[in-house]
Amino acid sequence: MSLSLIGIILGLVLLMILAYRGYSIIWVAPVCAVVVAVFSGYAILDAYIGDYMKGMADYVFQWFPAFFLGAVYGKVMDLTGSARSLADALVKLIGSRFAVAAVVIPCLLMTYGGISLFVVVFVIYPMGYSIYRAADLPRTLLPGAIATGAFGITMTSVPGTPQIQNMIPTDYYLTDAMAAPLLSIVACVVMLVPAYLYLEWRVRQARRKGLHFVPDPKHTEVDHSEKNLPSWHWITGLIPLVVVVLMLNLFPRLLLHYTGIELASNYAIVVALVCGIVASCLLNLNQAKTLLPAINEGANGSMGAIMNTACAVGFGSVVKVVPGFGTLTNLALNMPGSILFSEAVAVNLLAGATGSASGGMSIALSALGPKYAEMAAGNTDLLQALHRIASISSGGLDTLPHNGAVLTLLAVSNCTHKESYIDICITTCIIPLVSSLALALVWGLFI
Repeated sequence: MSLSLIGIILGLVLLMILAYRGYSIIWVAPVCAVVVAVFSGYAILDAYIGDYMKGMADYVFQWFPAFFLGAVYGKVMDLTGSARSLADALVKLIGSRFAVAAVVIPCLLMTYGGISLFVVVFVIYPMGYSIYRAADLPRTLLPGAIATGAFGITMTSVPGTPQIQNMIPTDYYLTDAMAAPLLSIVACVVMLVPAYLYLEWRVRQARRKGLHFVPDPKHTEVDHSEKNLPSWHWITGLIPLVVVVLMLNLFPRLLLHYTGIELASNYAIVVALVCGIVASCLLNLNQAKTLLPAINEGANGSMGAIMNTACAVGFGSVVKVVPGFGTLTNLALNMPGSILFSEAVAVNLLAGATGSASGGMSIALSALGPKYAEMAAGNTDLLQALHRIASISSGGLDTLPHNGAVLTLLAVSNCTHKESYIDICITTCIIPLVSSLALALVWGLFI
């Protein structure tokens, strides 16, 4: 048992180190799973071909449609200029004087509208670059603002968000995307306000030090000017976002009310994203030549995203079957406080170990979710709170330095960890971590 527990810890540490150093999790995850198996006296081939591959394949089977359609939807919005037009309209409304808000708000809207945070990074960076240049702010502050909007509350906390981190718990607690609306709103305030105030403090600090904007020598903007997009083109960015959110949250309820048919959450997200894609295509029929390449790029891009997450889940599937995991499970279930706090700790730790919010949460809930659901049986409020705490917690330690989205953001913005990671860490790691644990403790007292 002790050797097995050591193997789990070594496997997790090795996974974090190799991922941090930039190695692909597609081969790192199975190697780390083998380390866990060896220390546990578990047959290597059984661990890899059996448990690892089954866990990975099951995740792909269940969530590939959401990843695929989300990537296609985001790429259509990107290449048609719809997302950029909406972002530009918001910038004109807000102005470069409020540079932080002019970056954070478009990120919040786009991720709440179902666009993948990876796509948002590529769409928002050129716009944010222009805003920070106009405001004469250091470019190294920009990644923190993008991360706060794209990696934050609309990924985990805003009621009804179509992001996958809000959909995974529905399978375990039979909830929907609107689970625990009051807790969701409180979490949004508790996480967004401190993060925003911190970013504004960083801006004031930079001005006091006399720091200025320094151009990015590698930056090249996507030019949509040759398309002669009309001034009202921002509407083609807003309408699909509204369609996705409404279809995800209203359509299943109307279907159940009028037909008695209950639509599963992974079906609901597919319907919503398909409607968003169709709406975006219809609104951009004048760019018909752009649509097929956009769909093609989105389809290709979806494979990398889901494979990275699925490999992390495969690693977790091996961890679950070795003896040491029983010890970890007992520790989690017997923590002081309610099961909400136990869940918050488990999800945070596994999201941090895998560098993936959805991957870490999937591992934690596949192991502990059924036990939590059994303990909360008949208590609807507790089941909804379990959903929301799991979602919020997945957005805490996931953004450690080896996180894929963090690496992508820093690469796109041509900034190093030393230059920009501190802002990302405080706004999307430390604040959500403290918030999730505190909310779990407090909310558990009243349920």
